[in-house]
Amino acid sequence: MALLGCGVVGSQVIRLMHEQAADLAARVGAPLELAGVAVRRSGRKRDVDFDPALLTTDAESLVARDDVDIVVEVIGGIEPARSLLVSALSKGKAVVTANKALLAEDGAALFEAGRAGNGDLYYEASVAGAIPLLRPLRESLAGDHVRRVLGIVNGTTNYILDKMDSTGASFTEALEEAQSLGYAEADPTADVEGFDAAAKAAILAGLAFHSRVTAAEVHREGITEITATDVASAKAMGYVIKLLAICAKSDDGRSIGVRVHPAMIPRTHPLAGVGEAYNAVFVEAESAGQLMFYGKGAGGAPTASAVLGDIVAVARNRIAGTRGPDESTYASLAVHPMGETVTRVHVALDVADKPGVLARVAEEFARHDVSIQTVRQEGHGDDAQLVIVSHRATDAALTATMDGLRELDIVRAVASVMRVEGDD
Repeated sequence: MALLGCGVVGSQVIRLMHEQAADLAARVGAPLELAGVAVRRSGRKRDVDFDPALLTTDAESLVARDDVDIVVEVIGGIEPARSLLVSALSKGKAVVTANKALLAEDGAALFEAGRAGNGDLYYEASVAGAIPLLRPLRESLAGDHVRRVLGIVNGTTNYILDKMDSTGASFTEALEEAQSLGYAEADPTADVEGFDAAAKAAILAGLAFHSRVTAAEVHREGITEITATDVASAKAMGYVIKLLAICAKSDDGRSIGVRVHPAMIPRTHPLAGVGEAYNAVFVEAESAGQLMFYGKGAGGAPTASAVLGDIVAVARNRIAGTRGPDESTYASLAVHPMGETVTRVHVALDVADKPGVLARVAEEFARHDVSIQTVRQEGHGDDAQLVIVSHRATDAALTATMDGLRELDIVRAVASVMRVEGDD
């Protein structure tokens, strides 16, 4: 076996292989042997003890070795990971990867190489860390029809929003705390702007709906604009704000919506209680009903646990002379634009405190065929505010409504707009 990368996850893979060598050999039916570890800098101190002779900076030569039949990739990024894995798969080697970015951008190239070379591709660790999620979608629910996948798939943003909700902290204060605890990177852009969650949503949607989905097709919004006032307002209404990955089939079954954005969910929803840096994914299927997967979504040891599970699976396949499930894209459903997605919004309007305001606001909603579910007025005079929750409508209609409201002379400002999920 070749290991590409020896950072936080790779070092834990080596540690677990050493500590559980006898158990792993019994489960596989043969011992797992590490043939080499490819790193960028061989002189760097590692967090795990192993034979330094295994280290190499020549990943390409390591992957090509005849005595390597499993390649485990935990270096991340697009290149050189893509070239290395395509090479391994095309030669019939099994590949285990945690590379969500590569799978979401060009997973098709990996599957095609595996099909051509008869090589296995497993990637459980690419989404939600230690949580067994992708294999249930790919195998356990293969006899069912998934309707929707709704999940918290980024621990950093969940930690930030949880702290804002529980302590009243601002976004900046919660982010700084997350960074001090190691939950957020020095540059948190990939997390707080939703790029990480969008890659994972693409992978989930592809598995759930048997269609190829790339990260570029995922509607993405981050949490940087969420304020303490937004969080407090949601809390007062019995909601909590979460960054959600939402993958759902359209009502007519001809397309899918894949999106990542902050949303308000009722505190009674199973996802509402997911705190700290944990992940959870809610799956709705026709026959199985509602399923929830919960656990640690990141970290060296949890992610390494998922990697080891895949290593055992591909090793068993090699001994049996078989391959795991291939990519399933028979449905070939298109990803519809965000404007066609049906959702709801919570909107707070700073308005003039005078007669007829509510009627004119309601008229603007009606003009775009958006009905109002609830409305309440808060404050008086210069502090007057209307808080409205709409019924379900297309995102395009809701956006047009918000644009129209901004043009009304009675509306001083659209103070906040937040989508509402999970209570329909």
